[in-house]
Amino acid sequence: MAITEVLVPQLSESVSEATLLEWKKQPGEAVTADEILIEVETDKVVLEVPAPASGVLTEIVKADGSTVYAGEVLARIDSSATATAAAPSSEAKEEAPAASAAPAEKSSTVAAASPAASKILAEKGVEVESVTGSGRGGRVTKEDANRAQAGTAKAAAPAAPASLSLDGRPEQRVPMSRLRARVAERLLQSQQENAILTTFNEVNMQAILDLRKQYKDQFEKEHGVKLGFTSFFVKAAVAALKKYPVVNASVDGKDIIYHGYFDIGIAVGSPRGLVVPILRNADQLSIAEIEQQIADFGARARDGKLTLEELTGGTFSISNGGVFGSMLSTPIINPPQSAILGIHATKERPVVENGQIVIRPMNYLAMSYDHRIIDGREAVLALVAMKEALEDPQRLLLNI
Repeated sequence: MAITEVLVPQLSESVSEATLLEWKKQPGEAVTADEILIEVETDKVVLEVPAPASGVLTEIVKADGSTVYAGEVLARIDSSATATAAAPSSEAKEEAPAASAAPAEKSSTVAAASPAASKILAEKGVEVESVTGSGRGGRVTKEDANRAQAGTAKAAAPAAPASLSLDGRPEQRVPMSRLRARVAERLLQSQQENAILTTFNEVNMQAILDLRKQYKDQFEKEHGVKLGFTSFFVKAAVAALKKYPVVNASVDGKDIIYHGYFDIGIAVGSPRGLVVPILRNADQLSIAEIEQQIADFGARARDGKLTLEELTGGTFSISNGGVFGSMLSTPIINPPQSAILGIHATKERPVVENGQIVIRPMNYLAMSYDHRIIDGREAVLALVAMKEALEDPQRLLLNI
């Protein structure tokens, strides 16, 4: 017998522990090298743990939902065994009790949901028993939960994480995911440690809309990605940060660190919560490259495929609440950064131009900044520089 151990992957320096989500294999089943056995959730990303060797999974050391640390043993694989050696006994163990347990089939199916699936269903308000599990023995997997539609819950029978009060009003108590808990911790830290102030301005988006209308089809055909709006905000932000470097700086104790590069964080919503992947060296990226990276970030955020490196660092962030219809907000700084730009929905509004009331597509900008190192003058002028670049995008080409 040749035993190979399955270990928790190396975590980043800032991550001390993680949570196991759902085993995709059970003891006695055959596995192949590099096949994904389980996912490990940290406070930043979900890491996939592949099988280090082919063989038969002989033992699971850490169960679903366990807290684990880097280098710990999760399971053991007998790399000298073959699939045919273990598969019959594994199947026999499952088939034998099936007939006698038939009357209890429904209740066992209700309970058979992975921790990750239970969290997703609870957030959607969907009862476990309303979902058909595709996992082993009818187990409800994370993929099943993601496909489940909200609104299928039955008031009379709440899901496992829910408790029903005596007067018939349901409540649910669901533990925060590691990501959600970490986001909450960092936002509270930001408000406690930074002297946050927000400055506002408005921008006429007509020039951007005209540019996009004229070139969006050709752009998509040429670059294979849609021409959105965020790339223009990234370019405008970089132009402003170059003029006012303190807005791109950060605080370290009693020192101010001025960054000679522009790593822009783009806030992205995901099923697990808010994540902020980083556009490295955004000043060196074209509009097409920015759009391609943002589209890639969004797709991989939904699938939990972003890496720790992509979520680490950043000198300035952009949060686009406009995609959800937000008209105005005061974004919270993402520490250790010192400023963040909030952009919102573009709406037609009456404005005054040359003494006349006209209708223009307007967007409200909000920039929150750390008043400990950024004075109002720099903050206001930086936001004005962004506004001017957006209203006259040719300025970006001329670097003025």
